[in-house]
Amino acid sequence: MRDLFLAVYLRDLRLALRRRVETLMPVAFFVVTASLFPLGVGPEPQVLRQLAPGLAWVCALLAAMLSVSQLFASDFADGSLEQMLLTGRSAVVIAAAKSAAHWTLSGLPLIAAAPLLGLLFDMHRDALGALLVSLLLGTPVLSLLGAVGAALTLGLRSAGVLLLLLVLPLTIPALIFGTGAVAAVDAGLSPGGHFSILGALLILTALTAPVATAAALRISLE
Repeated sequence: MRDLFLAVYLRDLRLALRRRVETLMPVAFFVVTASLFPLGVGPEPQVLRQLAPGLAWVCALLAAMLSVSQLFASDFADGSLEQMLLTGRSAVVIAAAKSAAHWTLSGLPLIAAAPLLGLLFDMHRDALGALLVSLLLGTPVLSLLGAVGAALTLGLRSAGVLLLLLVLPLTIPALIFGTGAVAAVDAGLSPGGHFSILGALLILTALTAPVATAAALRISLE
């Protein structure tokens, strides 16, 4: 299982390196969208600090959905996804590996770009640290849930719209507690409770989402 996970994970990373422009699109979307808001709402530091957590999470969510729609599409189009499942290898491991590769290619760059958002919105150091931790715990949840939606809408017309309708309601808890952690720091409170809930959401999603993704892939390929 470990060898299969690593093989699929590294394969997706190598394929992404051949499509560097497409791979960088979510990060570019995140940075450009976030940078437009200070121009629209004005330069008032207090207003920008209040907007920063929610804006960062909404932009991260939309950026993740922008790329997750293609998670299985290319493999489905060239038949390699069907071949991987027909080998008798664990579909759950394949789904987990592809979700992990998606997070590495989209989630990690978003976290790396978050300090730029903190600079644009004049965030305090502690608030920015809480934002980074919340994104570190929450963005894998977005990738795992996005994989379920991508598998369910595989091969359908208007798959991107259906994916958003299916996945966005499921991501609301991560969005609420991710922004709540930063708001708690700004209010002088401990963000530990929010981080604990985000960690519990991550564990629950990591245990259930690959199973659901594997089942959805089998249904889509039938």
